[in-house]
Amino acid sequence: MNCARCGAELLKGAKFCSKCGAALPREHAVPYGERPTGPQVPTRVLLAVGMAAAGVAGLAVLGFLLTNPFAGGDTEIGTTPVLSPTRPPSTLTAEPTAAPSPTPTVTPKPASLTDVAAVAARGGHTCGVIQSGGVKCWGGNNYGQLGDGTITDRSTPVDVVGLGGDVAAVAGGFGHNCALTTAGGVKCWGLNDFGQLGGGTTTDRSAPLDVAGLESGVAAITPGGWHTCALTTVGGVKCWGRNGHGQLGDGTTTDRASPVDVVGLGSDVVAVAAGYFHTCALTTAGSIRCWGQNDGGQLGADTTDLCTTDRPLGRFPCSTTPLDVVGLDSGVAAVAAGAWHTCGLTTVGGVKCWGGNNYGQLGDGSTTGNSTPVDVTGLESGVAAVAAGYWHTCALTTAASGVRCWGANKGGQLGDRTTVNRTTPVVPLPTGVAAISAGYSHTCALTAEGGVKCWGANDYGQLGDGTTTSSATPVDVVEAGPAR
Repeated sequence: MNCARCGAELLKGAKFCSKCGAALPREHAVPYGERPTGPQVPTRVLLAVGMAAAGVAGLAVLGFLLTNPFAGGDTEIGTTPVLSPTRPPSTLTAEPTAAPSPTPTVTPKPASLTDVAAVAARGGHTCGVIQSGGVKCWGGNNYGQLGDGTITDRSTPVDVVGLGGDVAAVAGGFGHNCALTTAGGVKCWGLNDFGQLGGGTTTDRSAPLDVAGLESGVAAITPGGWHTCALTTVGGVKCWGRNGHGQLGDGTTTDRASPVDVVGLGSDVVAVAAGYFHTCALTTAGSIRCWGQNDGGQLGADTTDLCTTDRPLGRFPCSTTPLDVVGLDSGVAAVAAGAWHTCGLTTVGGVKCWGGNNYGQLGDGSTTGNSTPVDVTGLESGVAAVAAGYWHTCALTTAASGVRCWGANKGGQLGDRTTVNRTTPVVPLPTGVAAISAGYSHTCALTAEGGVKCWGANDYGQLGDGTTTSSATPVDVVEAGPAR
């Protein structure tokens, strides 16, 4: 069969002329569904032949192939085209929609501790008497000294169990604390390896324990390093606990798990202060008397006695009974005892210190120890209170109720933004302070508004700010939990 237009011979089953591209009559095409017979030539080959033979006419063939749905690709001539009933879905993936940024979670800042009536810093922990009742403590708790029934350190205040609204004062030692009740009784808790809790045993306690025989009749309390002393309402002094340096003042070096009387102090004492291994008392005459260890001159008097301690450190100068501090037989209003030094507040508002001075804790501009009292530079007057830490000292001034500190400063306990030891006073808080207390290597102040600010070492959480980060500037003690 030949093409009606150009006369070229047609291949059987072809749909168009391979020479001129003319469409063929329907009857020439292979019926739908039948396969053609004879050789089968791919349409791409026919396209190439047609374009070569017809030149421009071949372009019509190309256009036909591109637009005719039945003449596509490499489909064999005459094969039935497979038509999809619907257009297949696109395989393109839509660009993902960016998820909205999460709203940042803002943690409320804890509220500052308020309603505090008194503060006591000692060792690596701190306690405060709450005006509404009870006692809260924070910091190191390896001996149960926080009194919350556990031995877990706390970086924010926790309640001391069993102490309600009947607490008049609280005071701290190296690893123990004691509270004075409104009834004049004494309760202690924490480390008890030398009987310093006064309950007749040497078992540590994580909750308050009554001191034997002192359920009433006590006016003030002062825990030391590993001993405790109490001022009675009749002006006497009783002590208990460790006594290897004669710090109990009973004429012996025997440890006591219950209170004993300090000899020679019958009824003329108005205040008492326990250091780490020595103790001092302020008399009604305004004089100071001290006893216990004296290797740094902290008793304020020369001694010839030597005490054999329970540690392998040899024999130390000491006195097992009270001695008068040289040069302070009158004119003293308060006394404070540190580790190896002692300070007195005079009735004219000056501060005098004596004893060890290797870190400048005497405040006289030197690091030379002195067994007789020396004036603290710049504080010959204008001081309302004094507090002695392990190797540093602080004073509360009458002018603007500010704080001055001097001595060791490795932990930042002087609060002057440095860790440089100071032999003369620096100013951590210029105003607004009602009371001051010095610990081992931290210091705390009770503010006029009833809050507490602390500074210095914080490895146990003793600053009470919810962290264990030391601070060379004052930080607020906060409540446990978020702001109210």
